[in-house]
Amino acid sequence: MKEDKKDNASGVPGQILHWNFFIGGHLSASVPVRLVERTDAGQLVWMKSGTPMWHTALPRGITHLREIDPRERPPEGFPVVPGRWPMGDALFYQPTGAAHSVLWLFGRRHRFRGWYVNLERRVHHGADIDITDHELDINVAPDRTWSWKDEQSFAEKTGHPAYWTAEEALAIRSEGATVAQLAEAGTFPFDGSWCDFRPPPSWKTPARPPTPRHPLLRPTDAAT
Repeated sequence: MKEDKKDNASGVPGQILHWNFFIGGHLSASVPVRLVERTDAGQLVWMKSGTPMWHTALPRGITHLREIDPRERPPEGFPVVPGRWPMGDALFYQPTGAAHSVLWLFGRRHRFRGWYVNLERRVHHGADIDITDHELDINVAPDRTWSWKDEQSFAEKTGHPAYWTAEEALAIRSEGATVAQLAEAGTFPFDGSWCDFRPPPSWKTPARPPTPRHPLLRPTDAAT
């Protein structure tokens, strides 16, 4: 379950892209991010805490879209409402052709808090980065010790037609294990680089983009 297609444009630092997060084929959040760097190896994007965004309007008592079986969701997807990105600042590394991204997490006063490995599938549609979340993730502490996250819910979703097969689940976990080995070895992106990154002062918080036009995940053959 690798990345299908990447954005082949050179990209300009500071360019605004749209990070669209899908769970079980349905949009959960759409957040504008800024491009930091793009090379043949991959790209880095910056997500600012408090950035105006869109997120799904969920039924009362439900805290996250992943709690709702895709078969029980509206066929056209849930409506989206304006909000702000509630998590801290993060720098995302999205390696070309890989089924994961690595986040540098920052807390108050821009203190580096560790890395987060999100197992995913990415497809680019111009300025849109569509993320299919694979549920299973990895927390990596500043000392590079690591642990799996959401193993139980990953197992529960395995075999569901909206998620992944048992065979695909093995590939997803294998991808995570490979990244964990990089953390253990202290090699990039876990080599200490970018831990002191600061966005240029000229980068203002992006404005909320227009309402997302695609509440459902687009077919991969529509990628550009």
